[in-house]
Amino acid sequence: MPRLLALALAVCLSCAHRSPRAPGVPIRVVILDGQNNHDWKRTTESLRLTLAAAGRFAVTVSTTPPKGAPAAAWQAWRPDFAAFDVVVSNYNGEPWPAEVQRAFEGFLERGGGAVMVHAANNPFPEWPAFNRMIGLGWRKADYGDGINVDDVTGALLRIPRGQGPNSGHGPSHVFQVKVRRPDHPIMQGLPPLWLHGKDQLSHGQRGPALDMTVLDSAYSAVERGGTGAHEPMTWIIPFGKGRVVTTLLGHQWRDQPDSDALDCIGFRTVFARSVEWAATERVTIPVPANFPTADAVSIDRRPGGPTP
Repeated sequence: MPRLLALALAVCLSCAHRSPRAPGVPIRVVILDGQNNHDWKRTTESLRLTLAAAGRFAVTVSTTPPKGAPAAAWQAWRPDFAAFDVVVSNYNGEPWPAEVQRAFEGFLERGGGAVMVHAANNPFPEWPAFNRMIGLGWRKADYGDGINVDDVTGALLRIPRGQGPNSGHGPSHVFQVKVRRPDHPIMQGLPPLWLHGKDQLSHGQRGPALDMTVLDSAYSAVERGGTGAHEPMTWIIPFGKGRVVTTLLGHQWRDQPDSDALDCIGFRTVFARSVEWAATERVTIPVPANFPTADAVSIDRRPGGPTP
């Protein structure tokens, strides 16, 4: 009997992240930051305020030691992933300790969610599980396959390892984002095309690229330093019982006082809905009335913007 009770308890715990959340109970979010080649402090604050404005989340921030910190500092950094429903990564830096890597994998395998923002798919090329969960990362062409999107059919076009460009981007500019899966909860209700504020349009991402569902894409114009193809912008990948959303949008450089990318209502809406879906597999956050159209951007400099 004790063994049966223990088994039942284990099953219940493994399904904890899958249980419907009672109305009014906030989704527990932890944002991971501390190292990045972008302005991670300003990015984290923008992401935190965006989630606060949605009125659906309770947000904690966990900051790693700085680059070059002694081993003792890293030994003290042990995020309690089990205390959260979803992890938002705004991290691009040194490898996490092996214990933290294993804990993060276990969190997702048991049903947790994760959202990778912009450069958060850049680190950890030597961490196999991480590369499976993101599908594509900022890597050289010989690292793995790439993915383009057929503009007419929406089919994913695989670029074999070693062929095509390395990961990169041209100058930041305004560009249209095209919804590829309007039936997905994150994308439901969005216009088929919307104009994103000035941002980096990344191309040539590489990795295992398995089990990917691309939710939206953007045309990478050759005259803008791009590839002449539709590049994935937001995609999802299952990992165990969990879910990982990656978005390449959301660039914030250190010398920019404002960021059209983070202040774009389109980005903020997709980001908040991605966090909710990664945690619950549902989306209740509505599309705001001031969402961008196909021909007009929608920028709000107020911290977090209006509550959707």
